[in-house]
Amino acid sequence: MHERNSVAELALTLRSELNRYSPGEKLPSSRALVERFRVSPVTVSRALATLAAEGLVVTRPGAGAFRAEPHPASAPPGDTSWQQVALSAEAGEEAVPRSVDAAGVIASLAGPPPGVIELSGGYLHPSLQPERALAAALARAGRRPGAWERPPLEGVAELRSWFAREIGGPTGSVTPSGVLVTAGGQSALTTALRALAPPGAPVLVESPTYPGVIAAARASGLRPVPVPVDAQGVRTDLLAEAFRAGRARVFVCQPLFHNPTGSVLAEDRRREVLRIAREAGAFVVEDDFARRLAHEDAPPLPPTLASEDADGVVVHVCSLTKFTSPSLRVGALAARGPVLDRLRAIQVVDSFFVPRPLQETAVELVGSPAWPRHRRALAAELRVRREALLAALGRELPGSEVAYVPPGGFHVWVRLPDGTDESALAAATLRAGVLVTPGRPFYPAEPAAPHLRLCFAAAAGVAELREGVRRLGAVMREV
Repeated sequence: MHERNSVAELALTLRSELNRYSPGEKLPSSRALVERFRVSPVTVSRALATLAAEGLVVTRPGAGAFRAEPHPASAPPGDTSWQQVALSAEAGEEAVPRSVDAAGVIASLAGPPPGVIELSGGYLHPSLQPERALAAALARAGRRPGAWERPPLEGVAELRSWFAREIGGPTGSVTPSGVLVTAGGQSALTTALRALAPPGAPVLVESPTYPGVIAAARASGLRPVPVPVDAQGVRTDLLAEAFRAGRARVFVCQPLFHNPTGSVLAEDRRREVLRIAREAGAFVVEDDFARRLAHEDAPPLPPTLASEDADGVVVHVCSLTKFTSPSLRVGALAARGPVLDRLRAIQVVDSFFVPRPLQETAVELVGSPAWPRHRRALAAELRVRREALLAALGRELPGSEVAYVPPGGFHVWVRLPDGTDESALAAATLRAGVLVTPGRPFYPAEPAAPHLRLCFAAAAGVAELREGVRRLGAVMREV
């Protein structure tokens, strides 16, 4: 069993046994717990730390762990009903809705309950994360001179230079001065939306698209307007029509390994997107979240849109998080012209800067020999998992359809038979021990058809993927 699951299970057991001890009484020693539960000393230490953080036990170095004194009775809850009025109050007729719907984002961030197979995630399973390389990079970063000093507001120079090379490619069309280090990709997207569009304005988004874009736009008071995609990316004929029909001055897209469909924007459409946006006097926010997630059999990757844009149309967003760990929240914004100053100002007001130890850790990681090794190993494993998932779908869900096999990313976009209630299916599947993601949250308007987005990177391995799809197929036949 994975270490993290063992910690949670041991903490649950110890929590249920606390009533055996009086307040202040000593719990069994760590050695006794190791022998009784056949777990490592690290697992015992982390489980006790969990209970200590909950205020249930007190740990004393050299003495052991003791049951904590009971908490005093909490005060009765107050009346917060007044907040419903305050939070819904509008300043005038032009005010935009103030509610924030993060359900789609929360669903992708929430981990599965114990024993549930995860086919819904947006991050690598811990077994696929470069944990040793991250730990070594963090240790080296902590020893760097000035590692705990205040960083430059734009980001550490070495990291900005690395991002500039990654985004600009061989042409060197992106310079370090045009890069801002951000606290991950979601933060960069939110900053870009707030910088580029005033509250109440429409923002063009792909349909379907990443729910985090829809949520960030609405939280900023913007109106997401859908532009359909197909197997070659966004429909540029409909993109031009959407710009003509409204006042939009921003289009958010994922040209490479689009989430959720996995599509890659075709070469002729790449040129059209830039031309259409330029003629509309609009920005293109390029969410390049998956460039480092190409599978082993992927063809050569197209360059970024930012590298082919000399006029400042593209605001580029990328991140290291998907490729490494959910907790390495380091990303970048790249832009040209006056918009760069606005992006910088909004980021400074929101969060000042990205913590320097995290930036130094990223510098150490991307410059280490472990970086290309991880890239090769992950590319091979993602291809194996993708093929295993597709084969299992063919066996267990013959009525479903995968219109496009992605050569990169984590996900397969599965169309379900017409009339399928995808939310009811997801609920029934969870009862069967599998967590899947319904397609509805990926649409800013009415969905075209029922879908599931299945992730093949969050499960423990190929065997677990197959078992998850077997259970999903059994539920579909019953429902």
